[in-house]
Amino acid sequence: MTSPLTILVVDDDDRLRERLGKAFAERGLHVLLADGHGAATAIASAHTIHRAVVDLRMPGPHGLVVVQQLVERHPEIEIVVLTGYGSIATAVEAMRLGARDYLTKPAHADRILAAFDTDPEPIQDLEFAIPSLAKLEREHIERVLRECNGNVSHAARALGVHRRTLQYKLAKFPVKR
Repeated sequence: MTSPLTILVVDDDDRLRERLGKAFAERGLHVLLADGHGAATAIASAHTIHRAVVDLRMPGPHGLVVVQQLVERHPEIEIVVLTGYGSIATAVEAMRLGARDYLTKPAHADRILAAFDTDPEPIQDLEFAIPSLAKLEREHIERVLRECNGNVSHAARALGVHRRTLQYKLAKFPVKR
C-alpha cells in the first residue's frame, strides 16, 4: 500500500485553510496546514511535500516567495496558487516560478485538485499578449482603490502619489467603485 500524497495548504484565512484541509483529507490526502511564510518553510523543512496550495496575499512575505522557496526545497512539488486578487502579472510570475496553475477564490476543493491532475501546457508554447504598462497600472490602481473602499485620498496615499494625480489618472479611465 502506497502512502497518500502530502499536500500543504498555506493561507492566512483560518476558516478557508481549515475547510480546504478537511476537504483534502476526506479525499485521501495527507494534509499539512500553514498560516503563512514562516510556518510553510518550517513544515517544508520537516516533511516531504508533494503538492501545495498557496495563497498569494498574506501578511509577511508574499505567496510568490513561498512558491519559490517550496520549489527550491522540493523540486518535484506541484503548486497551485490561490488568490482573491488575480492579475496577469502575478499569474505569469507564479508560473515562471514553478506553479502548476493559478486559480481565483473562491475555488472548490475538487477544482483545485483538478488543477493538479491536468497536464499543464509547456510555458514556452504559451502565446499571450504582454499587457501594456498602462493596462498594468490601471489594474493596480483599480485593485488599490477597491482595497481602500473607493476612497481616493486613502488610495493615493497607499500608491504614493498625490490625490490630484490619482484623480487625473481616474479621469482617463473611469473605475467602478
